[in-house]
Amino acid sequence: MNCLIYPTYFPNIAHFVAMLKADTVLFEVCDNYQKQSYRNRTEIYGANGKLALTVPVSYSQKHRQKYKDVKIANENNWQGLHLKSLQSAYSMSPFFEYYIDDLLPVFENRFDYILDFNLKSFALILECLQLNIATKQTTSFELHPEDKVDLRNLAQRNFEKKNLQPYTQVFSVKHGYIPNLSILDLLFNEGPNSELYLKKQSISL
Repeated sequence: MNCLIYPTYFPNIAHFVAMLKADTVLFEVCDNYQKQSYRNRTEIYGANGKLALTVPVSYSQKHRQKYKDVKIANENNWQGLHLKSLQSAYSMSPFFEYYIDDLLPVFENRFDYILDFNLKSFALILECLQLNIATKQTTSFELHPEDKVDLRNLAQRNFEKKNLQPYTQVFSVKHGYIPNLSILDLLFNEGPNSELYLKKQSISL
């Protein structure tokens, strides 16, 4: 199975479940950018429940842009704020200290384009989990792609992946289990067991 999927900001668990099941992952980079999606957003588990981390972008709906051409609005220290949020949310998790240094390049280096930033975050997760996922990028946009499973809907914020098995989260005693968060939530809580967890999940979407 080959799948067509959007590269997103530290993809959620459903993305990784799908990608691990695929023979080849084809990243969609030729579409028109859409707001209100996981392209520039990831969700983590904070002390008060689900917390969204959003990368600011320079984009206007009136002037359509390709996803690969959308720039990050780097006027404010959003990277530092995101890092502090992760530290606050996961400093007590079992594997935070083990992995956080490996993830610092996305918070300390400047990125001009959201696509480049997302691809870097994906690459760092592959390194942390020692995963081998074959990826390619689209060269043209297909509304109804052939010979591949279209999973681009996973980037929609209203998409709900059900039936994910619970795992222990830092604040689960306080707020209960929250499914389909950023892969960072699984990484910091399950560490090397993350790959086994992902492979056990269903791909029925």
